[in-house]
Amino acid sequence: MEKGLLYLPEDPELAAEQLVRLDKLFDYNALKPSEQAKKQALLKEMFAEIGEDCYIETPFHANFGGKKVHFGAHIYANFNLTLVDDEAIYVGDLVKFGPNVIVCTAAHPILPELRRKVYQFNLPVHIASGVWIGAGAVILPGVSIGENSVIGAGSVVTKDIPANVVAVGNPCRVLREINENDRIYYYKDRKIDIDIT
Repeated sequence: MEKGLLYLPEDPELAAEQLVRLDKLFDYNALKPSEQAKKQALLKEMFAEIGEDCYIETPFHANFGGKKVHFGAHIYANFNLTLVDDEAIYVGDLVKFGPNVIVCTAAHPILPELRRKVYQFNLPVHIASGVWIGAGAVILPGVSIGENSVIGAGSVVTKDIPANVVAVGNPCRVLREINENDRIYYYKDRKIDIDIT
């Protein structure tokens, strides 16, 4: 599972562990918005690691309830974040996920004969600090996204994205670098009128 090799995911021990973890995920999603202390405590149990001040809106979905998810600090995830965490997902600090973002580590081979036998493989995903992933984006297995980059809404990220760029589309491609103009305008012709130092 952790070497990117083909394997059969129907192992009884694996399935039993997954059910325990999915029960915790169910409990997390059942908590009231006002029960923040309980939510934070449960996330610490569910995730491989999670930093301070992380907030995940419900509903939240994860194949293994966060077992292989490594979150830094100050992360915000909007509604319907889906983490296919059959393999590790590494997320740096100060990352923002828009609603309906999907991060996949699991995949299936193209050859139908292998799929009929239910083979799959997993590849880790790395999302560096300061990244913003727009609504409805899909991050595919094995992808790395560089520091401070922005992934446009609805993008399908099939290949690595470098640091400090705006990338959009299906497949996701670099549109431009983050530049000095972004220090003047926060959106189109709307000027930044606050101190950013």
